[in-house]
Amino acid sequence: MDFTKLKTIGLTERGGKVKREDFARVYRAGSGVAGLIDSLPRILAGDSFRSVVEAIATAREKRRAILWGMGGHVIKCGLAPVLLDLMERGFASGFAMNGSAAIHDYEIALAGHTSEDVEAVLPDGRFGAAEETGREMNLAIAAGDREGLGMGEALGRSLASGDGSLLFGAYRHGTPVTVHVAIGTDTPHTHPAADGGAIGGASHRDFRLFCTLVTELDEGGVYVNVGSAVLLPEVFLKAVSAVRNLGHPLARFTTVNLDFLQHYRPRVNVVERPHAQSGGKGYAITGHHELMLPLLAAALIEKHS
Repeated sequence: MDFTKLKTIGLTERGGKVKREDFARVYRAGSGVAGLIDSLPRILAGDSFRSVVEAIATAREKRRAILWGMGGHVIKCGLAPVLLDLMERGFASGFAMNGSAAIHDYEIALAGHTSEDVEAVLPDGRFGAAEETGREMNLAIAAGDREGLGMGEALGRSLASGDGSLLFGAYRHGTPVTVHVAIGTDTPHTHPAADGGAIGGASHRDFRLFCTLVTELDEGGVYVNVGSAVLLPEVFLKAVSAVRNLGHPLARFTTVNLDFLQHYRPRVNVVERPHAQSGGKGYAITGHHELMLPLLAAALIEKHS
């Protein structure tokens, strides 16, 4: 092939998606968190991160819902105090947990530690056999179900104390927590005190409550999925559909997936599908929870300090 007749164009005519003014700025000592965020490149995740901060801050100003869904690693990484502080500052109007997150949080409240060594105890069947966890969680769920409570409220109510516990802190603050479980996925389901009817009834009640919370995302709310790769993205998508099916408007809100790996279901069920034909915007930001969530919280605090 002879390239001598190949047609070329000038750089000015061609243009470019990346511009020098979008480059990162060198961090200045003493400029703080706000200076750090401002120094990020206005490209890809740097730009997305600033957009997420702005969306959450705007939702707070407009009194729209700011909902946080989380998997177990968020609690195991020690981030409940960060989320509780955001709640007290008005940056969280509700929390959704999968069963794993609820277990780890409940154990922190009961004993101050959590997360067993699975490889060490699985060979002889001791994995998930903690007596207090299974007994107290199942008793709390059964008692709450008899009184018509959801699982999150039942668990939070049952705790007499709980430094560092999201369930305890949110219950005392009056902020709703919903817990969404699949029977057999969580260790308390194998405890002798487990009542399948109570577990199912309490979690279904929480799903209905979650749907109510989702209605408040309309016109400016934010849903953040942190560290749940399957269960909560599925719960969220079904909630979005049920809310719209019942005639509630749900458009022009923001969704965010924060995780150290980007998986299929959060991408389609959280970031993409909810905004089809309804406006709004979804963001996927990759990073470790123990780094990204405190950074996001610090940016929000600085913005409204």
